[in-house]
Amino acid sequence: MSEEVDVLVCGAGVGGLATAAAIGALGATVLLVDKLTRRPPIAKGELLQPGALSSLREWGAEEILLRQGACALDRLSIRAPDGESLLALDYAAVLGPKERLLAADHQTILDALEATLPGNVTIRRGVRVDRLIRDSAGRVAGAHIQQPGGETAVRARLVVAADGIGSKLRAEAEMGGKRAEYAHRLLSFEVAGEYAGELSAYVTERGLRLVYPLPGGTTRVYTQVGPDELRGIGHVGLVGWTHRMVDGVPALDPMRDGLVAALAGRQLLPVPRFLAPSLAKPGLALVGESAHAVHPMAAQGMNTAITDAAALADRLRAVGGFAAADVDEALRSYQRERMPMLEHIATVSHNAARMITDVSPLGRLLGRTLMRNTARNPRLLAATCHNMAGVDVRPLRLTDRFYQLGLLRDANAQVIAR
Repeated sequence: MSEEVDVLVCGAGVGGLATAAAIGALGATVLLVDKLTRRPPIAKGELLQPGALSSLREWGAEEILLRQGACALDRLSIRAPDGESLLALDYAAVLGPKERLLAADHQTILDALEATLPGNVTIRRGVRVDRLIRDSAGRVAGAHIQQPGGETAVRARLVVAADGIGSKLRAEAEMGGKRAEYAHRLLSFEVAGEYAGELSAYVTERGLRLVYPLPGGTTRVYTQVGPDELRGIGHVGLVGWTHRMVDGVPALDPMRDGLVAALAGRQLLPVPRFLAPSLAKPGLALVGESAHAVHPMAAQGMNTAITDAAALADRLRAVGGFAAADVDEALRSYQRERMPMLEHIATVSHNAARMITDVSPLGRLLGRTLMRNTARNPRLLAATCHNMAGVDVRPLRLTDRFYQLGLLRDANAQVIAR
């Protein structure tokens, strides 16, 4: 069996659905396939930043999320265990009165993206991508897929790999990249009750405690743990561990009983970081986690997948067609223009994660120094807000690092540029 489409998107997570929505809006025939028949429930991808929300707004997904009760958050705050603010990013004040984060369940975000897909996009689930198809010049020209009716050769002018950090397509195309793991994991709780009105990151002697609201009167809590910290301790041990964790963060005391009650539904998650050295080859593009992964503390992973999709669609719109030569021109532009942004996001996310998750005495002292001096400097605070929100690129200079460390005085500290 064989068929032909303009674009074959492999993977129906956020990156794949966003790509199908963005490219489908250009009028292309799109086939979106995923190996799973049902989405597994997982604590990930629940915070949407302003940079990604602008694309969701254009596609109509933001309106759906708001109707579904998504929580609007104005601030991202880094706090001491007792709740003292160390560094606060006020999105409305810095970026504009309408800018904010949205918090929504991951499944709801996927459903909202799927609801925006135009009629020229077809989704097939329970379909495994077997191997790429190449033309006589070696250009990717589609893929063989395994579906209930047997194997099908799908010819496409563009194949999009949105199949996750362990991307089979990226490996087959020999596009490289090595996954690294942070020296900790995150234990996720979904706590019944409303305990937060913002995205709060608590910096403790034992690492990060991340808290934010979800729709339906629940609260998400991520707790940093060592790789083997919880190994083999059983339920009674977990209850004791949870009480000790809360004892170390007095600001979390109101949710103590809720955290214990949520232990049955906990998830222990690895924390990888990854950036592919290349985003495209002739006929093939990487989006989302097939191209990059960052620490969840920075709330950039899902958002970057969405903006990947928007950037790829913009390049395809610019060339004005889906002939192979046009697609490859768009892919070269995507690689050239998108890679610096991804490198910037990877650096910002890694630096933010290290500042908050380092549990060594020196690391904690350094992190607090950086946060407090950034908070006292409106110019650096504005740059940090823009970087975290994903609205533009404002890399910090070497002299800015000296300002953050308190080694130099910033004569332009009061200069704030929106």
